[in-house]
Amino acid sequence: MQMKKIIINADDFGYSKDNNEAIKQGYLSGIITSTSLIANMEGFEDAVFNILPSCKELDIGFHFNIIEGKSLTNQSLLCSSNGIFNKSYLYLIANATKKNFLSQVETEFRAQIEKVLKYCKITHIDSHVHTHAIPEIFNLTVKLAKEYNIKYIRTQKELPYIVWKKSFNTKFPINILKNILLNTFTFQNKKTKILTNDYFIGVLYTGIMSEETILTGLKKIKRDETLTEIIFHPYSNPTKLNNYKEFLITQNPKFKEELQKSGFVLTNYRD
Repeated sequence: MQMKKIIINADDFGYSKDNNEAIKQGYLSGIITSTSLIANMEGFEDAVFNILPSCKELDIGFHFNIIEGKSLTNQSLLCSSNGIFNKSYLYLIANATKKNFLSQVETEFRAQIEKVLKYCKITHIDSHVHTHAIPEIFNLTVKLAKEYNIKYIRTQKELPYIVWKKSFNTKFPINILKNILLNTFTFQNKKTKILTNDYFIGVLYTGIMSEETILTGLKKIKRDETLTEIIFHPYSNPTKLNNYKEFLITQNPKFKEELQKSGFVLTNYRD
């Protein structure tokens, strides 16, 4: 029987206790099927010691991060003098063809992934702010995924769609530009022989996601036998309102019912 499958992945597992608690509750509610563990942020130990034991079937990926927080290896081309990541996405793109730069990225990548592997098995790789989508960094990601026997790498092919009442927002024009850039990168990255998702939802309405934006995006996917990844950034504290709203989506049983009615089957990268 042909079917369309979706993975609902929570990024930023290990970012903070509030992120971790939101991901735990989203998993227990049956909506979050997968998450991505970030190695260099303050919530890492809480994630592996306090959350994972109560989420034994939660699928775990590696969330590579060279954008924020403290480096594990203090690479000079990525960090300030005190080891804090301080480079922009445009800087990463501009330097991605340089051998010294890629060598430092690889050193940091290895340190982060090996830290995560000490605590859990990894089924997939993605990254903070989609830095691994930059083609030269993506090629490095493929190399390391094969070396560490990790099967899947995220790509970001998000079909364009409009939810009008969400589109009159200052974030939406910026998200369109991100969508164009990441779709362009994905076109190039999919030429590499690696398992990946077919479609993606989560860039066009970053910061303004709702049940409606997700379900509308899924309607654009017509082909059977496809795998779509939807990303959430849930946060259990309303001090980060947009992320808290994403958390509330994961607590809404009607949303799960609507997903099932839409003809998609929930899964994860492990299965």
